[in-house]
Amino acid sequence: MSGKINRIYEALIEGAETGLSGDELFKHVASHCPNASSKKIVKASLLALSDPDLKDANILQVVYALAIKHRLDPVSKGDLEDTEEPSADKAQIKERKQA
Repeated sequence: MSGKINRIYEALIEGAETGLSGDELFKHVASHCPNASSKKIVKASLLALSDPDLKDANILQVVYALAIKHRLDPVSKGDLEDTEEPSADKAQIKERKQA
């Protein structure tokens, strides 16, 4: 995972540990990572949900709720500027479509 997602993840967990949730948590993450798009925040949320070291049920519930709420947000300019290279899965899908 890229460094950007890790910084967003850290801000997300930090905010959740201080008791923030919902829009307050989203604003906290956005203030710590101003270039964080909704898509990147959802990715960081999913990373947190899959982290085996994160065992606090309250934090997991808050992060889950945030991911669900913002999963279907409209695409923003920050989402379009995501320049990560396609994963192997995406490359395989493209190959299958071309065949």
